[in-house]
Amino acid sequence: MRVFFKILFYIVAALYPVLIFTFLVILKLPVRILSLCIVGLALAFFIALTGKNREEEKSAISWKPLVTALLFMAAGTACFFTNQTVFLKLYSVVVSAMLLIVFSSTLLAGPNIIFRFAMLGDRTIKNSVCRKPVEAYCKKVCIVWCLFFIVNGSISVCTAFSARFFGLSQSKADALWSIYNGGISYIFMGILFAVEYIIRQMVDKKMPKSFAFTKFTSDSRPDDFVLCYEDTYSSGKYRTWKDFLIETSRMRNFLMSAENKDVSEWILHCEDYWYFLVTFAALLQCNKTVHLTQNITESFLSEIKKDGYKFLTDQNVDPSFKADSIPDVIASVKESQDFRTIPSINNDETRILMYTSGSTGKPKAVHQRMTEFEADNAFIISRWAEEFLSRKLVTTVSQHHIYGFLFGISLPFSLGVPFRRKRIEFPEEFESLTDDSYIVIATPAFLKRTVEVEEKLPLKDCFIFTSGGACSPELSKKTLEVFGFCPLEVYGSTETSGIAYRQQSKDGLYFTPFANAKIWKGEDGCLRIISPYIKDPEGFATADLVEIFDDGRFLLKGRSDSIVKIEEKRISMTEVENRILETNLVRDVKVVAMEDRRQYLAAAIELNDEGKKKFEGQRKLILNNFFHDFLTKYFENVVIPKKWRFVENLPVDVQGKKHKDEIIKLFDRAEQD
Repeated sequence: MRVFFKILFYIVAALYPVLIFTFLVILKLPVRILSLCIVGLALAFFIALTGKNREEEKSAISWKPLVTALLFMAAGTACFFTNQTVFLKLYSVVVSAMLLIVFSSTLLAGPNIIFRFAMLGDRTIKNSVCRKPVEAYCKKVCIVWCLFFIVNGSISVCTAFSARFFGLSQSKADALWSIYNGGISYIFMGILFAVEYIIRQMVDKKMPKSFAFTKFTSDSRPDDFVLCYEDTYSSGKYRTWKDFLIETSRMRNFLMSAENKDVSEWILHCEDYWYFLVTFAALLQCNKTVHLTQNITESFLSEIKKDGYKFLTDQNVDPSFKADSIPDVIASVKESQDFRTIPSINNDETRILMYTSGSTGKPKAVHQRMTEFEADNAFIISRWAEEFLSRKLVTTVSQHHIYGFLFGISLPFSLGVPFRRKRIEFPEEFESLTDDSYIVIATPAFLKRTVEVEEKLPLKDCFIFTSGGACSPELSKKTLEVFGFCPLEVYGSTETSGIAYRQQSKDGLYFTPFANAKIWKGEDGCLRIISPYIKDPEGFATADLVEIFDDGRFLLKGRSDSIVKIEEKRISMTEVENRILETNLVRDVKVVAMEDRRQYLAAAIELNDEGKKKFEGQRKLILNNFFHDFLTKYFENVVIPKKWRFVENLPVDVQGKKHKDEIIKLFDRAEQD
């Protein structure tokens, strides 16, 4: 019942000037009788809107019609005692003033009321790529409405006092007030709504558009939209949206050919980012299971390739694996005549296996879906879309790894950010980048290699994401000097995707969790995580030791699997590494547990420039003794490393990770002084 009265009340409020004109001018109702009618009507509405019955005991009371009813009562009461119609006419002025206060206050406090209306109409705006430009546009619209309320209120004041201002008779003054406030002002509002709608449609076409990887259509981008470029964007060698539609059609025809249509399991390894994008999209469109492997050595492939699996690549591999060449397929197979007709992809039903070698080098399959990948992309877009949209993208990271895939393939495709066709493999390649603005997707290991050989790169505006390991304070500082930007580090893993971030120039060593991640410290001291990117509702238990602070930020304190027992004494290998780094003579270090007749620690060290200078020309025994003596200030002699290796570069994989087996191999050779 309350809803009925609210609707009826809004109708009466909208027709108020017309009703006043009808009763005063046409029916010539006495002012006091009209005022009593208004007070009675307002009182009835007030009681109806505030009263409760059994069915509506829990329903919310809307304050807006209540305030309007009180205004009606106040106007009617003042009119009754003064016998002046001006109080009835000032209602429209008060409404304009109240709306002006509401609209202008949201301009100051934010978000503005027009933007709030927009988000109510489309809840996806909040976390979309166009949130900021939409909010900026809505702010301008809000300002226009504020100006309208000022002008409209001013004219309403003039019409309310038109008998006094213009010397009109009372009947003519009433007619003028009613015509403007009951007709002309609504026409002006209608014109304003119509003009804003037309402008909004024009602005909307220029708004940045993003779409989930599995939700694109053939007209998501213009045919000539640049997705990918060769070495530099200014080279003029591009791959466009139409090229993507055509080549995915060719790959689909290959996958659904007579010899392949019954093959459901496909291994994909492709170094060319463009060929990877085309092939990966086609595999999903054909509902195939995709096995992504960054390692294509004979031994690694032998462990993951099973009977019935087929292999797509752009690399030369052992003939026994019978791989299909992606470039040959795309060049030889014809696209469909209806290549713009794209099969739909159900992101919940996608089957993707990413192989991580972990700490042992053995392949471990992690099952993934585009559902979680797209949720990850959506959050990054909501947080850093502007940074991506104002730059071109280059990456040093393999797209077969979750970090490289999300940031190097899926995210730029969704946002429409042009990406470099080939991965940057050597630091010197940064010198050839002729465009000023770049998003750089990198690993700490690659940044370390770059700052060793480069003093200052000619990049005027770059933004660096890094993952796959932590940047040391020294590396962050040096990257800022060379690139002009302190890297933004993303903490995560293949199992969890992105969880937190930090930028050491602002945050120090503290990580800030993503807004959609819930973290806590487990009984074992390790980080526990629940996020939209983790399929298990119970979350994921990491092996990372952590300290969580009251503000939600946290510090990583090494890994639980880095704790070993040496002659019944527990020691953290990460703690030993951190102490060695405190000498300020070391660029990188890795401590491993060794065992022959007994268990002991061994340390592989990469000296920095200061360390090389200090020990230049010294016998290795001098270096051994220096670091041994330094550690005696913190540890018992029994747990101090017994073997030392000093190398130019510690062995790392393409993601910058140091594997235990590769480090142990450094100690297989005889020690030389």
